[in-house]
Parts: sequence; structure tokens; C-alpha cells
Amino acid sequence: MTINAAGSGRSPSVRTAFVSGSRLAGWTGRFAASHDGFVLREDDDGVRLLAGDGAEALLEAPWPAHGRPGRGAGPLERLASLAAQPRRCGLLLVRRGGYGVGIAAEGLLLASKAGTRYVQSRTAAGGQSQQRFARRRSNQADALVDAVALQAAQVFAAEPFEYVCPGGDRALAEAVLGHPALARWAGLHRLAYLDVPEPRAAVVKKAASDACSIRITVTDPPGL
Repeated sequence: MTINAAGSGRSPSVRTAFVSGSRLAGWTGRFAASHDGFVLREDDDGVRLLAGDGAEALLEAPWPAHGRPGRGAGPLERLASLAAQPRRCGLLLVRRGGYGVGIAAEGLLLASKAGTRYVQSRTAAGGQSQQRFARRRSNQADALVDAVALQAAQVFAAEPFEYVCPGGDRALAEAVLGHPALARWAGLHRLAYLDVPEPRAAVVKKAASDACSIRITVTDPPGL
């Protein structure tokens, strides 16, 4: 469903939540009560709830069925069942200030490590100073990628898992996942990217829960 904001001068409000399979029924009940009910539609992106007041919620499973679909009489029951399956994923979270890696199952961390590493921000300076700064920044980024990849390889070796869930700075995460130290896991299916702040222990813990949960993107029309 596309919400047309023409003439209102305002854009739709979009927010994201993560809900475990066991909590999905309660969440959808509250959504229906707050938005004048909904009709349900399945498509390639997931399960959509089209509310009576114009709001929309897209519900996406944490992982693909891969021959193990959820069970239930309807789409919501099957989605909740799929999300509740005890699958494992490797977490790779990285930003300029630090990193967090781990292995998650059923929303919990089986193994993890978080650390700090500094990469300078960009500068508006010009000339030779800018070139020296760019080289320094590039060297720092390369060192970060190397350090995180080696640390991730150690953590990932602790437990088997079937998916990789990246998060943080997309470019840095991709560089780490392409590092030779992680070649063993290069062929694993990638889960949806997680938008996380600078990875500290608490951030990695929450990411473990989010990676194993149903991702819900709610779009409220202007003025709602």
C-alpha cells in the first residue's frame, strides 16, 4: 500500500520494531485496537496489515523458510511459528568507533565479543593536508577491518550457525565479511541489515534479540 501525502506538506511517519514470535499475537491485537482494525495481505516482502485508519505494518520473518515453514492456520500463526524456530546466526556489527561480534540463537547470545577501535571522521581541509588525512583514515579503516575480521573468526568458530547478520556501517561490515579470515562463512545466507549504534556489549545483546525476531515496519499516514 502506498500512502499519498500530496497536498499535506508532510511525509508519512515510519518506525521499526522487533517482536518475538511468542509476542506477535499480542502486538497485532494492539495494532488493530489502535488503528481501527486491519485487513491482511501476503506478498513477496512479507505479511502486510492494512489498517482502517490508513496505517500499514509490514511484518518480515527473521529468516527464510528454507524448507522449514512455520505451522499454523493463517499467515500470522505461520510467521510466529517460523520466527520461534531455534535457528542460529552470526552477528557482525561494526562502526568507526568499535565492533561487536557474536552468535545468537532464540534471541540470546551463545558467544560474543565487543571492542573499540578508532577511525577518524572526514575533514573539510584541502590540499596536501587533506591527502595525508585521507591516507591516515584509510589506514585506520583497514586496521579496523583486519582486527574485526580476526576477532569475528575466533568467535564464529565457537558454535555452528547458518546465517550471518550484519549491522552498523554498511561499507565497513561488507569489508569485514569479505576478509580472507572469514572465508569459511562467506557462503552463508545474509539476514537483513541491522541499523545499530556504536556496538557495545548491550548493543550486541539487543542485536541478538532483534536478529531472531520479526521485523515490523509501521508507516503512519501524515497527521495520524
